[in-house]
Amino acid sequence: MDISVIVPLYNEDESLPELHKWIARVMKENNFTYEIIFVNDGSTDHSWEVIERLSKENEEVRGIKFRRNYGKSPALYCGFKEAKGNVVITMDADLQDSPDEIPELYRMITEDGYDLVSGYKQNRKQGDPLSKTIPTKLFNATARKVSGIKNLHDFNCGLKAYRSEVVKNIEVYGEMHRYIPYLAKNAGFSKIGEKPVHHQARKFGTSKFMGWNRFVNGYLDLITLWFLDSFGRKPMHVFGFIGTLVFMIGFISAFILGANKIYCLAADIPARLVTDSPYFYIALTMMMIGTQLFLAGFIGDLISRNSEGRNDYQIEKTV
Repeated sequence: MDISVIVPLYNEDESLPELHKWIARVMKENNFTYEIIFVNDGSTDHSWEVIERLSKENEEVRGIKFRRNYGKSPALYCGFKEAKGNVVITMDADLQDSPDEIPELYRMITEDGYDLVSGYKQNRKQGDPLSKTIPTKLFNATARKVSGIKNLHDFNCGLKAYRSEVVKNIEVYGEMHRYIPYLAKNAGFSKIGEKPVHHQARKFGTSKFMGWNRFVNGYLDLITLWFLDSFGRKPMHVFGFIGTLVFMIGFISAFILGANKIYCLAADIPARLVTDSPYFYIALTMMMIGTQLFLAGFIGDLISRNSEGRNDYQIEKTV
């Protein structure tokens, strides 16, 4: 199979028939063998009924229905697991991503040799407010800096193309869909490209996979990825180092206090009790914190960071 198109969605029943027709037309014009996997992320409208109808009428349509709303990353994860195409395309269900971009994305993967190609929405014409555009630019600039992927301008664009090996070797969880290029790079897929894509106005409803907290969550997820990439397999290197440093500062401080007390006693100089000094308790606290950090690093080395149930999602139906 040439292409798997994965469409995560939440309450998009109005858009799905038109999106399916658009994708089918593009595939037919280019003689692609393909499948469309709609991942219904706990929709409360008639999205699943539409998917079931499309699946009965078109053998290339498949569907996954979550029992409840989990989010975009879990939807992509489950779609990636089921994808059979040599090239995997992801796009949103709101008709803002154009299926007409698929042939060129496919060519860049199969002919230019990219592992992953991310869309870049240059022509936004919806009059996004500064409260959205400025944080987005800062977010992408930070992501470029931390990830080392300098050529991507829009990490969060839903329209992306992947070599099949990429989606089968990365784990998308939580809200990590923003950083799939970073996950791919960490998995050893370093040939990552970008393609300017057409961005259309939303035709039905409002955006479902967005919220004001996405920027804060985005930065927290980026810190998590950076830490896991740098120290995920060697937590002792960071916790052990910091713990040892803090412990040694506290120990040296306590030693100086004790040495000063001994000197005063030997020289018959009046001096207050060591325990009367606030520096003694600061030093003692630092030694305790240092010990705890060191033990945290040691325990972290003994425990696998992979939780067995982290990507265990309740799927009610498949078609």
